[in-house]
Amino acid sequence: MNLKVDWQQGMAFQTTTPSGHSMTLDAAADVGGMNTGPRPTEMLLHATAACTGIDIVSILHKMRLPLERFGMEVDAVRATEHPMRFTTIHILYVLEGEMPEERVRRAIELSVDRYCSVSHSLNATLTYSYQLNGGDVIPFR
Repeated sequence: MNLKVDWQQGMAFQTTTPSGHSMTLDAAADVGGMNTGPRPTEMLLHATAACTGIDIVSILHKMRLPLERFGMEVDAVRATEHPMRFTTIHILYVLEGEMPEERVRRAIELSVDRYCSVSHSLNATLTYSYQLNGGDVIPFR
């Protein structure tokens, strides 16, 4: 994979992806940015959640399960010393639909263990949990 990243001004960078999408990433004003786009670290978390979310939706659809709503909440902790990498990332999957819990767990398992290339590219400790139809939050790992 190859993408193009061009400095705009201040701390802003414009990127164009191989799929033809463009976006600006920037830093906060207190470090010289102009806040014209998300931070790279925010996009890393977004990419991690979106990657596993895409997997789960695809798997549930292939299982012919009636997913009605799906969202994720991501909590991450960064080290206090540079390079201030993410040390832990937790993703809570919030799902609604008449779906057997064991099938939902299987979809999450396949994403986490096999398919999500973004999470497999990270060096942070990732944990997961899920909530089905407003029930209890259940730890996955």
